Amino acid sequence: MPQPPLWAPPAAPSLPVRGFAERAAVGRIFCVGRNYLAHAAEMGHKVEKEGDRPFYFTKSPYALVESGATIPYPPETRNFHHEMELVVVVGAPGFRVPPERAHDLVYGYACGLDLTRRDLQLAAREKGRPWDLGKDFENAAVVSDIAPMPGVLLERGAIALAVDGVVKQSSDLSQLIWGVRDILADLSLFYHLAPGDLIFTGTPEGVGPLKPGDRLEGRIEGVGTIALTIGPAE
Repeated sequence: MPQPPLWAPPAAPSLPVRGFAERAAVGRIFCVGRNYLAHAAEMGHKVEKEGDRPFYFTKSPYALVESGATIPYPPETRNFHHEMELVVVVGAPGFRVPPERAHDLVYGYACGLDLTRRDLQLAAREKGRPWDLGKDFENAAVVSDIAPMPGVLLERGAIALAVDGVVKQSSDLSQLIWGVRDILADLSLFYHLAPGDLIFTGTPEGVGPLKPGDRLEGRIEGVGTIALTIGPAE
């Protein structure tokens, strides 16, 4: 018989689902990098859809934070950035999914904040090292409740984020270089996608630094809202 573990495993991450008492268990968290032209430009990169393809990084599901929380300003950074994003919630298994069937994987959508220790990310990038310290840390993936939309491929809709009431990011989902269909089809070439996987689809231009006391409020048309407060450093 299997022996009991030395210590209790952490609680499985989950998110509320609009209109349901049940919560959705969260599996992996995938993120698409540089998926808006204007954001790629502000980060010093040029992206060409033709002849190129999306690239990805991941965050631990234990980095997940629900909308409405207050989180501490993270350690070992002096340049902590907000990135507002559409999050795709996978609701069906899929591997090597053709683009014309990508909608079969969609359970719904949420608003997300891909929080970033920008100084650590850029230092790693300059040395050709992984981005983990800049992207994957406690409280780095903030997600709203899930709006169920089975089979729907969102192709347009306003996306915006304000910090202390001042709009910092404002764009439209139609400006994604690779849309939801492209991302699901491409990512499923590398992974067996599964129900509960989350995909952050990329952030528009206007990313910038945060400080303790900042209040973030974001909105995606047809999806919902997200809120977060930055507390003092630990």
